Amino acid sequence: MRPSAGGTSQGAVPPYFGQWESPRRIRGFLAGRDAAQDPLWPASGAQTSAEYALWADHLCGMACLKMALATRGQAWTIHALRRAVQRHGGYVETPEGIKGLIYSGAVEWLRTQGVAAAIRVDLTAGKLAGLLARHLIIVSVHPAIRRAEHKAPGRGGHLVLLFGTDSQGCLRFHNPSGDSAATRRDVRLTPRQFGRFFAGRGILLPR
Repeated sequence: MRPSAGGTSQGAVPPYFGQWESPRRIRGFLAGRDAAQDPLWPASGAQTSAEYALWADHLCGMACLKMALATRGQAWTIHALRRAVQRHGGYVETPEGIKGLIYSGAVEWLRTQGVAAAIRVDLTAGKLAGLLARHLIIVSVHPAIRRAEHKAPGRGGHLVLLFGTDSQGCLRFHNPSGDSAATRRDVRLTPRQFGRFFAGRGILLPR
């Protein structure tokens, strides 16, 4: 796993956004620090620091969507996106907690914006490189992908944005909850490495 700069064979590298507004503080938030202490929380579009802290753990999908839409020249705060997607069923607040991202709600909202997104639940890591020629892909992986050198404890539960491949055939992606520079931006894993964490499902967004 390594970070890198520059373009890809599929196009420019998308800008990076984390699911917290202060990427350098992500390691602390993952360790239990109160996200309400993030000094940049107002930039998220949350109405209060408490709202920001409540939602931060659930917004990996919105961070990925924010990155993908930025490649189209669209600038959104993460909570403006969340509210828009939530109105289409992308998130559900229950007494037990927040449920989502629900792919169908996100895709329904994207289509209202003229983006012909599609849900795929039949993917394999080996198929991803071919799809990246025409798509950005929000994919479900285990959050432990930030420690890809270790055994994968499972598949799914977290979302990252795939945007290209490199000359060695590695998949390139941004991780909204990466806890270091090397695990956040332009992370590169072979399809075999990636596949150990990959749940086989995601959302395709045409370039």
